[in-house]
Amino acid sequence: MDTFFDWRNRLIASPRFQRWAIRFPLTRWLVRKQASDIFDLMAGFVYTQILLACTQVNLFDILANGALSFNDLQKQIPLKPAGLRRLLDAAVAIKLLVKRNDDRYALSMMSAPLVGNVAILEMVKHHADFYRDLSDPMALLQGDTSSASLNEYWPYITQAQGAAPENLSAEKVADYSKLMAHTQSLVTDEIIDAYSMNKHQHVLDIGGGQGAFIKRLAGHYPHLRFTLFDIPGVAELSNAHFNEIGLSNRAHAVGGNFFQDPLPKGCDLATLVRVIFDHDDVRVKQLLANVFDALNPGGTLLLAEPMAETKGFEAMGHAYFGFYLLAMGRGRPRTEAEIRGLLSEAGFTGIELLNSYMPLNAQILQCNKPGTPSV
Repeated sequence: MDTFFDWRNRLIASPRFQRWAIRFPLTRWLVRKQASDIFDLMAGFVYTQILLACTQVNLFDILANGALSFNDLQKQIPLKPAGLRRLLDAAVAIKLLVKRNDDRYALSMMSAPLVGNVAILEMVKHHADFYRDLSDPMALLQGDTSSASLNEYWPYITQAQGAAPENLSAEKVADYSKLMAHTQSLVTDEIIDAYSMNKHQHVLDIGGGQGAFIKRLAGHYPHLRFTLFDIPGVAELSNAHFNEIGLSNRAHAVGGNFFQDPLPKGCDLATLVRVIFDHDDVRVKQLLANVFDALNPGGTLLLAEPMAETKGFEAMGHAYFGFYLLAMGRGRPRTEAEIRGLLSEAGFTGIELLNSYMPLNAQILQCNKPGTPSV
């Protein structure tokens, strides 16, 4: 079989064969499709910048109530006529908008879900930093992240200016904590749909940011109590948030370093939401050992994050997250099998993949600490 594929690839690489294939009616469609796919890969950055420009001028929300003419859009968007027309036509070309016969522009099936979708729109804007880092991919692949924007953006990864993560101030962690809070719904909705927490009493959310996940759970499960554990600067923001939304009687945040410090005990459900792919195997093993120790006997761990080689979303893992985490300076995308191995090594049993309606956002593994739950 390998010999066949090698022969096929040599044939396709031949300029003579390419000229023949584009002229032959039965292969012409395939050649054109492959050419289009290659062009889209090359032009992908341009497409992302069109999407960014649309979000910067709030175009999708402006069109939320229906199609508008060019003149109507010009009244609401601070661009010169020539620039606005170019943006609109580009958005139509990549199927973000639809242009009607009467010169009105409308949302498409692709852009309609973006209306008011803070999670995705904030990620689109955040990617401006990521794209700057990707301008020199060879430097990243050589391990040089010293000037990477993401290296600066995530201070708990870089231990900015020589400070340990637990010493970072609330001000220093505010930007990334806000982004995490805005995008948390992409994963928390999957968890809420996949797993019932009716039988649990106390949830420990590890690396929970400003408490966006806990806020959602509190609304669904009035009986639950919550402890959030994150670095002290983030925990400070979390407790302020719990006070603001009236949850301080049910939820509190504890600050520390979840690799070095014992986690708060007494929980029967622990959650790791988009946490472990930020870290190398040595740190992850230590973290999982700490979670195992903190859980009550018979307790449950839910681990949710995008996983490499997810069927139907293969590019998301090793391609997108592979390079995003490379620019951050630490961590890597892991397959379901790799994460299962780490959980098993930590002592967890009954490891089960839960159903996820949108695996692109996260896959969810449930596992248990052996023992009999206390009554």
